[in-house]
Amino acid sequence: MVKRMPREMTGAELKSMLKSSINFKSLGGIKCEELELPTEEKQWFFDCKVGMFVHWGLYSVLGHGEWAKFNEKIPDEEYNALAEDFGSEEFHPREWVDLAKDFGARYMVMVTRHHDGFALWDSPGSYHDFTSKRTGLHRDYVKEYVEACREAGMRTGLYYSLMDWRFPGYFDPVGKRRNAELMKKEVYAQVEELCRDYCPDILWYDGAWLAHQGSDTSSAWFWEPDKLNKLARKYRPELLINPRSGWEGDFYCDEGSHEITGKIIPVPWEKNMCICSGCSWGWMENDPVSDFNWLIQMMVNVVCRGGNWLVNIGPDKKGKVSEEIRERIHEVGEWLRKYGTSIYNTAAGPYEPVDNVYGSTFCKNTVYLHILDEKKFRNLYLPYTENEIKEARFFNGEEISMSKTEKGIKLLLPEKKGEQSKVPDTILVLKMNQSIEQKRERIYFTGKE
Repeated sequence: MVKRMPREMTGAELKSMLKSSINFKSLGGIKCEELELPTEEKQWFFDCKVGMFVHWGLYSVLGHGEWAKFNEKIPDEEYNALAEDFGSEEFHPREWVDLAKDFGARYMVMVTRHHDGFALWDSPGSYHDFTSKRTGLHRDYVKEYVEACREAGMRTGLYYSLMDWRFPGYFDPVGKRRNAELMKKEVYAQVEELCRDYCPDILWYDGAWLAHQGSDTSSAWFWEPDKLNKLARKYRPELLINPRSGWEGDFYCDEGSHEITGKIIPVPWEKNMCICSGCSWGWMENDPVSDFNWLIQMMVNVVCRGGNWLVNIGPDKKGKVSEEIRERIHEVGEWLRKYGTSIYNTAAGPYEPVDNVYGSTFCKNTVYLHILDEKKFRNLYLPYTENEIKEARFFNGEEISMSKTEKGIKLLLPEKKGEQSKVPDTILVLKMNQSIEQKRERIYFTGKE
């Protein structure tokens, strides 16, 4: 049987075809047939839909964002001394896992090492033993986090940045090639440690671009990501890997708090954003927490376009988050505990989203229509599909009248008043005459305009 190759699509065609605000990172990563996972081994990821990201490191002591060392030109000796004030004897990463569960997350991704090179585990491969195990409270936070995830039944992701600002070779990989190779040696050793000793479900790369120029993809000549990821898969054959190492990856990433518009994306993808303002991934005091309604609508817009929603928290130096963040986490989790069947274990469609008005998800023969603006929706008609609607109800079971016209299907929603009109998402449940076929494509986004 001849293996079907993915259709190549340029970045320009992606924008044109999807009319989308989505901006995928690291398009055009190198291909490696050996690293391709079958769809069934990714299904758990498609079903999870909601995840929690955690950015925590020495930068959390300063509270100026995760780029503080570079932006403020802090000398190594001064920055490294922050390790003595990092963490707390009373803190345990299971607190984050409890937060993630309250949020409704089905998987987590923890930063194990950011661009500053500080490793939050016992890493023999670390250059100059720059780790949480050899400094400060002498704790292996990655081990504690992974154990807490496993105890809670939470899928576990590990973030790892390839760049390390401590190496002059990072900024001049050609002129200082020997030093750059030393940095690369550290990367291979640490990726092996993380995959061998902690067996994550997701390896979430960042920082592959060299000298703060170009992209992850343009630096693949140096990192050899096919070789690096074969090493990772040696210990975890079913490991999911994002595209940020320069290899095309198992799913695409859109980063930031910009709105999501456009059509359904027919490939696996993930929206990465912060629960606060998004001006920093690491902790910043008084960083405003996002509005509840806006967060719910962001999640709906992502899921109705086929994506996962990975939301970041930035704990302070003691591993804690503010009461305001905890309250928002609980509010989103309460919504998911009530309406989660319209999110988890679903696929996007069958109706293409109408920006800022509605989108849809489905499971078997049930469609969940997520209405974000009822006033505008009342003027629209649902297009006919190959499946027929047999019954329409609100999520609470209340029946909805509908009429079939030449323009499409009109769902007759009653007018809402007062607080009822302020809900972020009105969910309708449509029962179809037969199960809906999920459509996925294998597309390779080249990144070329």
